[in-house]
Amino acid sequence: MREIVYTDKAPSPIGPYSQAIKCSGEMLFLSGQIALDENGELNGGIVEQTQISLNNLKTVLEAAEFQLKDVVKVTVLLVDINDFAKMNDEYEVFFGDSKPARAAYQVSALPKGALVEIEAVACR
Repeated sequence: MREIVYTDKAPSPIGPYSQAIKCSGEMLFLSGQIALDENGELNGGIVEQTQISLNNLKTVLEAAEFQLKDVVKVTVLLVDINDFAKMNDEYEVFFGDSKPARAAYQVSALPKGALVEIEAVACR
């Protein structure tokens, strides 16, 4: 069973994709989140953008009735790999003792000029 997850409490997709897809109620595939605020604006440096991206991810996660502890894999895309340490500090605070598997990559550009994009997979 496949269910599209949508919440108006997180930024609407800016392309032809869903915020998340829930499979059989047990797995959740969350689309990448950039730091769009409630007005669709992108603000701040890497610290603020990481915080907003993670909070947007959490909002979609909760809309699907999952929790942070259910996240098993995260992918982080950075425009500048030199921002890794600052992103990592915010990421560590956000996930706390829940430490999902993770990969981080430098990319040449992200939508709307974002500095970071974060996607995840959750399982319960």
